[in-house]
Amino acid sequence: MSKTLSKFDAAATLRDSEAIAEYMAAALETQDPSYVSHALGVVARAKGMSEIARASGLSREHLYRSFSENGNPTLKSILAVMDVLGVQLSATAVQEASSKPAGRPTKRRSAKKATVKKKTSTSKKRAA
Repeated sequence: MSKTLSKFDAAATLRDSEAIAEYMAAALETQDPSYVSHALGVVARAKGMSEIARASGLSREHLYRSFSENGNPTLKSILAVMDVLGVQLSATAVQEASSKPAGRPTKRRSAKKATVKKKTSTSKKRAA
């Protein structure tokens, strides 16, 4: 007896803003621009690309192209889509690695913590 496997689509699991925020935080932790772009496209598909296009003022075609696996979205597109999705980026300071020799600067840093915060209705009011 053989079983047929179907392809996993992460968009089917992203039902609410908290799930979206967790998914995007995990994507940001990879620090891979193409993966982050693709993940944002998955989230946009989960919410409905037509709805995202209408609310962001960007065309559906632009969204599909920009957030595809090989896309290269602009920061403007990323921020517009994230605003519609109700999530925002935040920055945290990077901690220097403790193994740094005294007096010598190093480029090695400890892992960054990626954070995507769910927007609340109060933060949306402040932004307006």
